[in-house]
Amino acid sequence: MLIRNATIYTAEQREPVLGDLLIKGGKIAALGKDLAPEGEQVLDATGLCVYPGFVEAHCHIGLDGYGIGYEGADYNEYGDSITPQLRAIDGIEPADPTLAQAARAGVTTVCTGPGSANVLGGAFAVIKTVGDRVDEMLLKDGAAMKCAFGENPKRCYREKGISTRMSTAAKLREMLMRARDYAQKKRAGKDVAFDMKLEALLPVVEGEMPLKAHAHQLNDLFTAIRIAKEFHVGLTLEHCTEGHRAAEKLAAEGYPMAVGPSFGHATKFELRNKTFSTPGILAAAGASVSIITDSPVIPQQYLPLCAGLAVKSGMDPYDALRAITINPAKHIGVADRVGSIRVGKDADLVIARGDVMDISGQVIQVFIDGVPLKMD
Repeated sequence: MLIRNATIYTAEQREPVLGDLLIKGGKIAALGKDLAPEGEQVLDATGLCVYPGFVEAHCHIGLDGYGIGYEGADYNEYGDSITPQLRAIDGIEPADPTLAQAARAGVTTVCTGPGSANVLGGAFAVIKTVGDRVDEMLLKDGAAMKCAFGENPKRCYREKGISTRMSTAAKLREMLMRARDYAQKKRAGKDVAFDMKLEALLPVVEGEMPLKAHAHQLNDLFTAIRIAKEFHVGLTLEHCTEGHRAAEKLAAEGYPMAVGPSFGHATKFELRNKTFSTPGILAAAGASVSIITDSPVIPQQYLPLCAGLAVKSGMDPYDALRAITINPAKHIGVADRVGSIRVGKDADLVIARGDVMDISGQVIQVFIDGVPLKMD
Protein backbone atom coordinates (compact mmCIF):
# COMPACT_ATOMS: atom_id res chain seq x y z
CA MET A 1 0.00 0.00 0.00
CA LEU A 2 1.27 3.46 -0.92
CA ILE A 3 -0.54 6.31 0.82
CA ARG A 4 -0.14 9.49 -1.24
CA ASN A 5 -0.40 13.20 -0.41
CA ALA A 6 -1.32 12.80 3.27
CA THR A 7 -0.88 15.22 6.14
CA ILE A 8 1.25 12.99 8.37
CA TYR A 9 1.49 13.44 12.14
CA THR A 10 4.51 11.34 13.09
CA ALA A 11 4.36 12.04 16.87
CA GLU A 12 8.12 12.60 16.65
CA GLN A 13 8.07 16.14 15.29
CA ARG A 14 5.77 18.95 16.23
CA GLU A 15 4.60 19.96 12.77
CA PRO A 16 2.92 17.53 10.38
CA VAL A 17 4.52 16.73 7.05
CA LEU A 18 2.80 16.56 3.68
CA GLY A 19 3.94 13.47 1.86
CA ASP A 20 3.69 9.78 1.11
CA LEU A 21 3.87 6.66 3.22
CA LEU A 22 4.80 3.19 1.98
CA ILE A 23 3.69 0.00 3.76
CA LYS A 24 5.44 -3.30 3.05
CA GLY A 25 5.35 -6.56 4.97
CA GLY A 26 3.31 -5.02 7.77
CA LYS A 27 5.95 -2.34 8.40
CA ILE A 28 6.47 1.30 7.48
CA ALA A 29 8.89 0.97 4.59
CA ALA A 30 9.33 4.58 3.50
CA LEU A 31 8.24 8.09 4.38
CA GLY A 32 8.82 10.97 2.00
CA LYS A 33 7.56 12.94 -0.96
CA ASP A 34 6.71 11.71 -4.44
CA LEU A 35 7.44 8.07 -3.64
CA ALA A 36 7.16 5.94 -6.76
CA PRO A 37 4.74 3.01 -6.59
CA GLU A 38 6.23 -0.39 -7.41
CA GLY A 39 3.05 -2.35 -7.96
CA GLU A 40 1.52 -1.37 -4.62
CA GLN A 41 -2.07 -0.37 -4.25
CA VAL A 42 -2.25 3.43 -4.07
CA LEU A 43 -4.51 5.28 -1.65
CA ASP A 44 -4.96 8.96 -2.40
CA ALA A 45 -5.07 10.69 1.00
CA THR A 46 -5.31 14.26 -0.27
CA GLY A 47 -6.98 16.35 2.42
CA LEU A 48 -6.71 13.53 4.96
CA CYS A 49 -4.59 13.17 8.10
CA VAL A 50 -2.50 10.13 9.02
CA TYR A 51 -1.63 9.40 12.65
CA PRO A 52 0.22 6.58 14.40
CA GLY A 53 -2.10 3.97 15.85
CA PHE A 54 -3.19 5.15 19.27
CA VAL A 55 -1.74 3.43 22.34
CA GLU A 56 -3.33 2.99 25.77
CA ALA A 57 -0.87 2.50 28.63
CA HIS A 58 -3.37 1.24 31.22
CA CYS A 59 -6.72 -0.46 30.90
CA HIS A 60 -8.63 -3.67 31.56
CA ILE A 61 -10.06 -4.23 28.09
CA GLY A 62 -10.76 -7.86 27.27
CA LEU A 63 -11.01 -8.71 30.98
CA ASP A 64 -14.41 -7.14 31.71
CA GLY A 65 -17.02 -8.54 29.36
CA TYR A 66 -19.20 -6.11 27.44
CA GLY A 67 -22.89 -6.31 28.29
CA ILE A 68 -22.53 -9.13 30.83
CA GLY A 69 -21.87 -9.39 34.54
CA TYR A 70 -19.97 -11.89 36.65
CA GLU A 71 -19.36 -14.24 33.72
CA GLY A 72 -17.11 -11.70 32.05
CA ALA A 73 -15.55 -10.11 35.13
CA ASP A 74 -11.97 -11.41 35.02
CA TYR A 75 -9.97 -8.41 36.18
CA ASN A 76 -9.99 -8.69 40.01
CA GLU A 77 -9.33 -11.75 42.16
CA TYR A 78 -11.11 -11.21 45.46
CA GLY A 79 -10.05 -14.38 47.26
CA ASP A 80 -6.57 -13.06 48.12
CA SER A 81 -5.09 -9.57 48.29
CA ILE A 82 -1.71 -10.83 47.03
CA THR A 83 -1.93 -12.39 43.56
CA PRO A 84 1.25 -11.58 41.57
CA GLN A 85 1.03 -15.00 39.92
CA LEU A 86 -1.96 -13.98 37.81
CA ARG A 87 -1.29 -13.21 34.13
CA ALA A 88 -3.53 -11.10 31.92
CA ILE A 89 -3.03 -13.40 28.95
CA ASP A 90 -4.95 -16.14 30.77
CA GLY A 91 -8.09 -14.02 31.03
CA ILE A 92 -8.25 -11.80 27.93
CA GLU A 93 -11.21 -12.53 25.65
CA PRO A 94 -10.20 -11.51 22.11
CA ALA A 95 -13.81 -11.76 20.91
CA ASP A 96 -15.07 -9.15 23.37
CA PRO A 97 -16.78 -6.38 21.32
CA THR A 98 -14.80 -3.63 23.07
CA LEU A 99 -11.62 -4.66 21.28
CA ALA A 100 -13.22 -4.29 17.86
CA GLN A 101 -14.72 -0.94 18.90
CA ALA A 102 -11.29 0.25 20.01
CA ALA A 103 -9.58 -0.89 16.83
CA ARG A 104 -12.08 0.85 14.55
CA ALA A 105 -11.51 4.07 16.52
CA GLY A 106 -7.77 3.82 15.91
CA VAL A 107 -6.65 2.39 19.26
CA THR A 108 -4.33 -0.29 17.93
CA THR A 109 -2.24 -1.23 20.98
CA VAL A 110 -3.26 -1.55 24.63
CA CYS A 111 -1.64 -2.56 27.90
CA THR A 112 -4.30 -4.49 29.78
CA GLY A 113 -4.35 -6.52 32.94
CA PRO A 114 -5.74 -7.23 36.39
CA GLY A 115 -7.63 -4.53 38.21
CA SER A 116 -6.77 -2.54 41.29
CA ALA A 117 -8.46 -4.26 44.21
CA ASN A 118 -5.32 -6.17 45.17
CA VAL A 119 -2.11 -4.98 46.78
CA LEU A 120 -0.43 -7.08 44.09
CA GLY A 121 -2.73 -7.94 41.22
CA GLY A 122 -0.70 -9.70 38.55
CA ALA A 123 1.10 -9.17 35.27
CA PHE A 124 -0.18 -6.90 32.50
CA ALA A 125 0.20 -7.70 28.81
CA VAL A 126 0.56 -5.51 25.73
CA ILE A 127 -1.61 -6.62 22.83
CA LYS A 128 -2.83 -5.42 19.46
CA THR A 129 -6.59 -4.93 19.35
CA VAL A 130 -7.34 -7.41 16.56
CA GLY A 131 -7.11 -11.19 16.56
CA ASP A 132 -8.86 -14.30 17.72
CA ARG A 133 -6.02 -15.73 19.83
CA VAL A 134 -4.25 -13.67 22.46
CA ASP A 135 -0.91 -15.39 21.80
CA GLU A 136 -0.97 -13.96 18.27
CA MET A 137 -2.06 -10.48 19.41
CA LEU A 138 0.71 -10.26 21.99
CA LEU A 139 3.41 -7.61 21.76
CA LYS A 140 4.75 -8.07 25.27
CA ASP A 141 3.84 -10.47 28.04
CA GLY A 142 4.73 -9.46 31.58
CA ALA A 143 4.84 -5.77 30.69
CA ALA A 144 4.35 -4.71 34.32
CA MET A 145 3.32 -6.00 37.74
CA LYS A 146 0.19 -4.31 39.03
CA CYS A 147 0.14 -3.03 42.58
CA ALA A 148 -2.39 -0.74 44.23
CA PHE A 149 -2.45 1.96 46.87
CA GLY A 150 -5.22 4.03 48.39
CA GLU A 151 -8.87 3.21 48.82
CA ASN A 152 -9.30 0.08 46.71
CA PRO A 153 -7.31 -2.43 48.81
CA LYS A 154 -8.80 -0.93 52.00
CA ARG A 155 -12.34 -1.26 50.69
CA CYS A 156 -11.99 -4.73 49.21
CA TYR A 157 -9.92 -6.40 51.95
CA ARG A 158 -10.83 -4.60 55.15
CA GLU A 159 -12.12 -7.90 56.59
CA LYS A 160 -8.89 -9.66 55.60
CA GLY A 161 -6.21 -7.59 57.28
CA ILE A 162 -5.98 -4.41 55.17
CA SER A 163 -7.73 -1.43 56.69
CA THR A 164 -5.18 1.39 56.32
CA ARG A 165 -2.77 2.76 53.76
CA MET A 166 0.00 1.65 56.13
CA SER A 167 -1.06 -2.00 55.99
CA THR A 168 -1.23 -1.85 52.18
CA ALA A 169 2.34 -0.54 52.02
CA ALA A 170 3.50 -3.08 54.62
CA LYS A 171 2.02 -5.98 52.62
CA LEU A 172 3.80 -4.82 49.48
CA ARG A 173 7.09 -4.37 51.33
CA GLU A 174 6.78 -7.84 52.85
CA MET A 175 6.32 -9.47 49.46
CA LEU A 176 9.21 -7.54 47.91
CA MET A 177 11.46 -8.49 50.83
CA ARG A 178 10.50 -12.14 50.51
CA ALA A 179 11.00 -12.08 46.74
CA ARG A 180 14.40 -10.43 47.11
CA ASP A 181 15.47 -13.07 49.64
CA TYR A 182 14.08 -15.85 47.44
CA ALA A 183 16.04 -14.51 44.45
CA GLN A 184 19.27 -14.27 46.43
CA LYS A 185 18.98 -17.87 47.65
CA LYS A 186 18.25 -19.15 44.14
CA ARG A 187 21.24 -17.28 42.73
CA ALA A 188 23.43 -18.78 45.46
CA GLY A 189 22.29 -22.27 44.50
CA LYS A 190 20.50 -22.92 47.76
CA ASP A 191 17.51 -25.21 47.98
CA VAL A 192 14.33 -23.16 48.30
CA ALA A 193 10.75 -24.37 48.44
CA PHE A 194 8.94 -23.44 45.25
CA ASP A 195 6.61 -20.45 45.72
CA MET A 196 4.58 -19.37 42.71
CA LYS A 197 3.93 -15.86 44.07
CA LEU A 198 7.63 -15.26 44.67
CA GLU A 199 8.51 -16.72 41.27
CA ALA A 200 6.14 -14.20 39.70
CA LEU A 201 7.90 -11.37 41.55
CA LEU A 202 11.42 -12.38 40.47
CA PRO A 203 11.31 -10.20 37.30
CA VAL A 204 10.34 -7.24 39.50
CA VAL A 205 13.14 -7.54 42.07
CA GLU A 206 15.64 -8.38 39.33
CA GLY A 207 14.80 -5.22 37.40
CA GLU A 208 13.17 -6.87 34.39
CA MET A 209 9.58 -5.78 35.05
CA PRO A 210 8.36 -2.51 36.63
CA LEU A 211 5.71 -2.16 39.28
CA LYS A 212 2.59 -0.56 37.81
CA ALA A 213 1.31 1.46 40.73
CA HIS A 214 -2.37 2.38 40.95
CA ALA A 215 -2.32 5.66 42.88
CA HIS A 216 -4.77 8.56 42.76
CA GLN A 217 -4.04 10.62 45.85
CA LEU A 218 -0.79 12.57 46.05
CA ASN A 219 0.44 10.86 49.22
CA ASP A 220 -0.10 7.48 47.54
CA LEU A 221 1.99 8.55 44.56
CA PHE A 222 4.87 9.41 46.86
CA THR A 223 4.47 6.17 48.80
CA ALA A 224 4.81 4.22 45.54
CA ILE A 225 7.99 6.16 44.73
CA ARG A 226 9.34 5.63 48.24
CA ILE A 227 8.90 1.87 48.05
CA ALA A 228 10.33 1.62 44.53
CA LYS A 229 13.45 3.44 45.69
CA GLU A 230 13.76 1.27 48.80
CA PHE A 231 13.85 -1.89 46.71
CA HIS A 232 15.54 -0.46 43.61
CA VAL A 233 12.75 -1.65 41.34
CA GLY A 234 11.23 -0.11 38.23
CA LEU A 235 8.03 1.88 38.53
CA THR A 236 5.32 3.52 36.48
CA LEU A 237 2.63 5.67 38.07
CA GLU A 238 -0.97 5.02 37.06
CA HIS A 239 -3.97 7.40 37.35
CA CYS A 240 -2.09 10.28 39.06
CA THR A 241 -5.37 12.08 39.78
CA GLU A 242 -3.71 14.59 42.09
CA GLY A 243 -0.47 14.79 40.13
CA HIS A 244 -1.08 18.46 39.30
CA ARG A 245 -0.75 19.31 43.02
CA ALA A 246 3.02 18.64 42.93
CA ALA A 247 3.80 18.47 39.23
CA GLU A 248 7.40 19.72 39.44
CA LYS A 249 8.31 17.31 42.23
CA LEU A 250 6.77 14.35 40.44
CA ALA A 251 8.37 15.28 37.12
CA ALA A 252 11.76 15.52 38.82
CA GLU A 253 11.45 11.89 39.92
CA GLY A 254 11.43 10.81 36.26
CA TYR A 255 8.81 8.06 36.44
CA PRO A 256 6.36 7.71 33.52
CA MET A 257 2.85 8.78 34.45
CA ALA A 258 -0.46 7.58 33.02
CA VAL A 259 -3.21 10.09 33.79
CA GLY A 260 -6.89 9.23 33.96
CA PRO A 261 -9.67 8.34 33.75
CA SER A 262 -10.57 12.01 34.05
CA PHE A 263 -14.11 11.90 32.68
CA GLY A 264 -17.15 11.18 34.82
CA HIS A 265 -18.40 11.38 38.37
CA ALA A 266 -15.97 11.27 41.31
CA THR A 267 -17.10 7.93 42.72
CA LYS A 268 -14.77 8.00 45.73
CA PHE A 269 -13.01 10.51 47.93
CA GLU A 270 -9.59 10.17 46.33
CA LEU A 271 -11.06 11.28 42.97
CA ARG A 272 -12.46 14.56 44.25
CA ASN A 273 -9.65 16.60 42.63
CA LYS A 274 -9.66 14.92 39.22
CA THR A 275 -9.50 17.26 36.24
CA PHE A 276 -8.53 17.17 32.58
CA SER A 277 -5.98 19.88 33.44
CA THR A 278 -3.69 17.31 35.13
CA PRO A 279 -1.96 15.84 32.05
CA GLY A 280 -1.15 19.28 30.64
CA ILE A 281 0.23 20.54 33.94
CA LEU A 282 2.43 17.47 34.34
CA ALA A 283 3.65 17.64 30.73
CA ALA A 284 4.49 21.33 31.08
CA ALA A 285 6.55 20.43 34.17
CA GLY A 286 8.60 18.02 32.06
CA ALA A 287 6.97 14.69 32.90
CA SER A 288 6.43 11.89 30.38
CA VAL A 289 2.63 11.76 30.34
CA SER A 290 0.20 9.26 28.88
CA ILE A 291 -3.55 9.83 28.83
CA ILE A 292 -5.67 6.78 29.67
CA THR A 293 -9.31 5.73 29.63
CA ASP A 294 -8.84 2.94 32.19
CA SER A 295 -11.30 1.09 29.97
CA PRO A 296 -14.01 0.06 30.75
CA VAL A 297 -14.28 3.14 33.01
CA ILE A 298 -14.29 5.23 29.82
CA PRO A 299 -14.96 3.19 26.65
CA GLN A 300 -11.64 2.52 24.95
CA GLN A 301 -12.66 4.11 21.64
CA TYR A 302 -12.81 7.54 23.30
CA LEU A 303 -9.07 7.71 24.03
CA PRO A 304 -8.52 10.43 21.36
CA LEU A 305 -11.46 12.38 22.78
CA CYS A 306 -9.85 12.30 26.23
CA ALA A 307 -6.75 13.82 24.67
CA GLY A 308 -8.94 16.49 23.11
CA LEU A 309 -10.51 17.31 26.47
CA ALA A 310 -7.02 17.70 27.89
CA VAL A 311 -6.26 20.19 25.10
CA LYS A 312 -9.47 22.02 25.93
CA SER A 313 -8.18 22.22 29.52
CA GLY A 314 -4.88 23.76 28.47
CA MET A 315 -2.62 20.94 27.29
CA ASP A 316 -0.38 21.63 24.31
CA PRO A 317 -1.89 19.75 21.32
CA TYR A 318 1.44 18.15 20.39
CA ASP A 319 1.90 16.95 23.97
CA ALA A 320 -1.64 15.57 23.88
CA LEU A 321 -0.97 13.64 20.67
CA ARG A 322 2.21 12.20 22.15
CA ALA A 323 0.22 11.27 25.27
CA ILE A 324 -1.82 8.76 23.23
CA THR A 325 0.98 7.57 20.93
CA ILE A 326 4.71 7.57 21.64
CA ASN A 327 4.60 8.31 25.38
CA PRO A 328 2.41 5.33 26.26
CA ALA A 329 4.47 3.16 23.90
CA LYS A 330 7.54 4.09 25.95
CA HIS A 331 5.60 3.72 29.21
CA ILE A 332 4.81 0.07 28.42
CA GLY A 333 8.11 -0.77 26.75
CA VAL A 334 7.09 -1.20 23.10
CA ALA A 335 8.25 2.07 21.52
CA ASP A 336 10.53 0.12 19.19
CA ARG A 337 7.41 -1.27 17.51
CA VAL A 338 4.59 1.28 17.85
CA GLY A 339 3.70 4.81 18.92
CA SER A 340 5.09 6.89 16.09
CA ILE A 341 5.42 6.92 12.31
CA ARG A 342 8.96 5.91 11.53
CA VAL A 343 10.54 3.60 8.97
CA GLY A 344 10.84 0.10 10.39
CA LYS A 345 8.00 0.34 12.89
CA ASP A 346 4.75 -1.60 12.66
CA ALA A 347 2.36 -0.14 10.10
CA ASP A 348 -0.30 0.75 12.67
CA LEU A 349 -1.92 3.82 11.17
CA VAL A 350 -5.05 5.91 11.49
CA ILE A 351 -6.40 7.83 8.51
CA ALA A 352 -8.85 10.55 9.47
CA ARG A 353 -10.80 13.42 8.08
CA GLY A 354 -10.01 16.29 10.44
CA ASP A 355 -8.43 16.35 13.90
CA VAL A 356 -8.96 13.06 15.74
CA MET A 357 -8.81 14.91 19.08
CA ASP A 358 -11.76 17.05 18.05
CA ILE A 359 -15.27 15.68 18.32
CA SER A 360 -15.79 16.48 14.62
CA GLY A 361 -12.79 14.38 13.53
CA GLN A 362 -13.72 11.20 11.66
CA VAL A 363 -11.60 8.05 11.50
CA ILE A 364 -12.15 6.58 8.05
CA GLN A 365 -9.52 3.82 7.91
CA VAL A 366 -7.26 1.99 10.36
CA PHE A 367 -4.30 -0.25 9.54
CA ILE A 368 -2.89 -2.75 12.04
CA ASP A 369 0.34 -4.43 10.96
CA GLY A 370 -0.34 -3.03 7.50
CA VAL A 371 -3.72 -4.71 7.17
CA PRO A 372 -6.73 -2.41 6.66
CA LEU A 373 -9.58 -3.06 9.07
CA LYS A 374 -13.16 -3.51 8.02
CA MET A 375 -14.64 -0.28 9.34
CA ASP A 376 -18.37 -1.15 9.62
